[in-house]
Amino acid sequence: MLLVTSMQKMWISFGSMGSLFLAMLFMFFVKTKFKNKILKAIFGLVAYILLFIGFITMVYIIFNPTKA
Repeated sequence: MLLVTSMQKMWISFGSMGSLFLAMLFMFFVKTKFKNKILKAIFGLVAYILLFIGFITMVYIIFNPTKA
């Protein structure tokens, strides 16, 4: 298991929250603003990928111990 410092965990969690926020914004634009089906598909796929990355990194942050 890869051990990281508390400061590294903080920056990873900020990146995770940023990816979750971007996923939310992309889904908002897909649902409300875009009319083109190709753009909807591309941005929807990117949003789901960002959502998955954000979820996995949050799970990593919660369940991974830090260096002493």
